[in-house]
Amino acid sequence: METLYNIGLTLLPGVGDKLGKSLVDFCGSAEAVFSEKRKNLEKIPEIGRITAQKIVSQNVLKRAEEELLFIEKHQIKTFFFKDEDYPRRLLHCPDSPLMLYFKGDADLNAEKILSIVGTRKCTDYGRQMISDFLSDLKTENILVISGLAYGIDTLAHQFALENQLPTVGVLGHGLDRIYPHQNRNLAKKMLENGGLLTDFLSNTNPDAVNFPSRNRIIAGLSDATIVVEAARHGGALITADIANSYSRDVFAVPGRLTDERSSGCNFLIKTNRAALIESAQDIRYLLNWDLDKQTNVGVENLRPLQKKMFIELPDDQREVFEALQNNPEAIVDELCDLVKLPLSKLSALLLQLEIAGIVEVLPGKRWRIL
Repeated sequence: METLYNIGLTLLPGVGDKLGKSLVDFCGSAEAVFSEKRKNLEKIPEIGRITAQKIVSQNVLKRAEEELLFIEKHQIKTFFFKDEDYPRRLLHCPDSPLMLYFKGDADLNAEKILSIVGTRKCTDYGRQMISDFLSDLKTENILVISGLAYGIDTLAHQFALENQLPTVGVLGHGLDRIYPHQNRNLAKKMLENGGLLTDFLSNTNPDAVNFPSRNRIIAGLSDATIVVEAARHGGALITADIANSYSRDVFAVPGRLTDERSSGCNFLIKTNRAALIESAQDIRYLLNWDLDKQTNVGVENLRPLQKKMFIELPDDQREVFEALQNNPEAIVDELCDLVKLPLSKLSALLLQLEIAGIVEVLPGKRWRIL
């Protein structure tokens, strides 16, 4: 029954992901939203009289019941943003989906997750780069995310499977279809080692307007987004921009200046929106994967200085400092979980501490006390 109302919440007109979360926080649950009085709904910031009236007058639960039957029939997993197993990386993104639908066996909270995106019209160069990267990273136990589109996306999924790495395709439509149709066999293989993920209901067509929305999940679900061959304008650069807005790492493979299919990658590197990578070892270094956790020499010697700074810090900065004190070289997502702050607020506090010379950022967006 709870899932029914969770689905229904996503169907309310005028209520998107951000507003839906505010409604749940105010009312206590999705079910409570549907029983709340209009005058109380009007008090919620950004709701107003018109949206409140739409909420109390709309009959969306019939459609939600149909979707629930589809989910049960096809053994689809659902993740509501309040669920404990909701992807934690997405949880820290302000526009993350209220609801996700997943078919497969992948761990969406895996320790290491990479997204790979790029042009639909890739070349042998792009193919070789993805093949080399994933072959070299097969010992890292990574989860590979992409969009199941033609070109680079398809290659990312294929080479992940060839290297026995789980891979998840994020769809711009419902789980009742596969687009493009040519990737149906690939999608079936992914269900055996990975899966398919979407925030769209069944009977949703793969319309162009859906794909930028899909890209936010690709960017938010991973530790880093790798762009392999991309034009100056297109979905891959949209994904990279979204990843940057989430304070996630973005890497790009450089290409020839005369190659239009590498112009987007070169632009990202030139404008410092992505780090240049040439090999899997670059990825390991930039994400701090090959760092020996046992080499934090000198940390104990800093304790007296740390305690002194701890006393002098404002309460909010002190909380972040204490979290880093107990969890040296934590990544941003881990800190969000520890201090229970949104990414935007935490980033501002970390910047304040960095300017004060108290903390520093390491490759892989890890933070440590100086």
